[in-house]
Amino acid sequence: MAESETAPKFAPFFGMGGIAFAMIFGCAGAAYGTAKAGIGIAGVGTFRPDLIMKSLIPVVMAGIIAVYSLVIAVLIASAITPDKKYSLFNGFLHLAAGLSVGLTGLAAGYTIGIVGDTGVRAYMQQSRIFVGMVLILIFGEVLGLYGLIVGLILNTSTGEV
Repeated sequence: MAESETAPKFAPFFGMGGIAFAMIFGCAGAAYGTAKAGIGIAGVGTFRPDLIMKSLIPVVMAGIIAVYSLVIAVLIASAITPDKKYSLFNGFLHLAAGLSVGLTGLAAGYTIGIVGDTGVRAYMQQSRIFVGMVLILIFGEVLGLYGLIVGLILNTSTGEV
């Protein structure tokens, strides 16, 4: 096969798409989770300012989703260099890696936002709900972690046989 058939010039476009999808969707999920949980924290803070620090857990967990996206984006970007042969297969692998991290990050951020908002409001009323809230938040966060694991596995795959 000719070199242009195994490594077309447009192949890095798909890898760059993986970077963009990871960052866009992952950060959108993190932003939604932060904003939604922040609304609940603001409501709690007006009545019970002493609970604000413990109520920040959903916001921190939502921020971790963006870190997952950043990790996979940096790993994909480091594999795309102009002087190295970049196959179409690697482009699609990186696109899939970015989509897996980005879309699971969007789902996790949505979950963390809803649970965080409702959880901190319930925590203001009944302190025994705290452990349950944190457990539910962990199960929401792990959705993004699953996407990161799949993205890392895809990123380490190579198109060479």
